Amino acid sequence: MSDDEETSNPNTSNDDPSDAIVIQTGKGGQADAAVIWLHGLGADGGDFVPIIDQLQLPQEMSIRFIFPHAPVIPVTINQGYRMRAWYDIRSLSIVDGEDEPGITASSRWLARQCDQLIEQGIQPGRIILAGFSQGGAIALHCACRYPRPLGGIMALSTYLPLPERLDSEISAAAKQMTVFMAHGTQDDVVAIAHGRRSRDLLMAQDIDVDWHEYDMRHSVCIEEISHIRQWLIKQLG
Repeated sequence: MSDDEETSNPNTSNDDPSDAIVIQTGKGGQADAAVIWLHGLGADGGDFVPIIDQLQLPQEMSIRFIFPHAPVIPVTINQGYRMRAWYDIRSLSIVDGEDEPGITASSRWLARQCDQLIEQGIQPGRIILAGFSQGGAIALHCACRYPRPLGGIMALSTYLPLPERLDSEISAAAKQMTVFMAHGTQDDVVAIAHGRRSRDLLMAQDIDVDWHEYDMRHSVCIEEISHIRQWLIKQLG
């Protein structure tokens, strides 16, 4: 969860959740809900594992938290240095020169993870897609196109990629979901203007957006974790 953000490759052949970090909450037994949580640029699946204890969820909530690792790819904005990323970043403005093939490939990979969870017995409405920064962008892109109504989206310090395609590609199921969006007013990596614009685009599609702003930079704060806890309990409790 650093300002820099963000080995398996979701853009190619990795459909095996065993390559991710998987932690189940509750008293044991079969989980009846799942949260797939995508990290940001340059981090890895372990980045958000500590947040599980901080959430202090009720023990009766049996949730499978899945923290995948992004592939290691060259990132243009970092002079081609190879790091974990869900897609390439080509401009300081984030939204210019978007990596459409990379975004689409990671989004389709995430959709396959949802399919696998459903095949394992978890209902679509009990699946939450979550992500920070670049990971949140993929969560939003995927959920807006997924053909079944998911349990909700957590989009943290992020934005909606490829917004010009939303109107023609959004699924009817996506309009039934709730999105928890949180952003720092001092964010110098993903400007809050991008988050607010994405919020407005989603709301224009009649998507229920639970919007939160915090006095922070590109990170997660204690107050935000408290609000995430309340939202998760509401969605899955």
